[in-house]
Amino acid sequence: MEGKLEVRILTNLFFFAVVVALVVFFLVPQVEKELPQGVFYKEDVPLPTNLHPTVEKRKDQLVEKVKGAGINIVITEGHRSVERQDKLYEQGRSSNGQIVTHARGGESYHNYGLAIDFALEHEDGRIIWDTEYDGNGNGRSDWLEIVKAAKGLGFEWGGDWENFKDYPHLQMDFGLSIRELKRGKRPEVDEYADEE
Repeated sequence: MEGKLEVRILTNLFFFAVVVALVVFFLVPQVEKELPQGVFYKEDVPLPTNLHPTVEKRKDQLVEKVKGAGINIVITEGHRSVERQDKLYEQGRSSNGQIVTHARGGESYHNYGLAIDFALEHEDGRIIWDTEYDGNGNGRSDWLEIVKAAKGLGFEWGGDWENFKDYPHLQMDFGLSIRELKRGKRPEVDEYADEE
């Protein structure tokens, strides 16, 4: 009798823990999206208006490095306002076009100056997003050469993500989640990569 009671108690505790975990991981983030700013994160911490200095520096190093390899990279986007992010989110949903993001305003590393997007400039001057294009003629994809160089500079590539592949996207999160950024935490200027 006593053993059955212990099993029942442990089973109930297990199911309670599962319910709590589901609420924490699925419901709380959804509620955060719906509530006004300041309920779950600080109102007094302004959003950046440009790229983080380390991201800016690494972006410039990336451009120089791949141009030296004969690759014509174009940085198509850096810091992005919340309003622009919301417009991009609407694309393919409530406005025309193809879905390009799953992040609403405030939910993208671009909004915190921690991400850039890139493309290639074709030899005829067109901007392209062709991941197999070999403009420098070395037998390797220019796109993947850029990705390799970017990773060497400390960027994370959106093409490595499990759920939504974002091939033009590079970011430096400094170990901070979007949730932490929304709550007002910001990376320090000198806390990321060492000088080369």
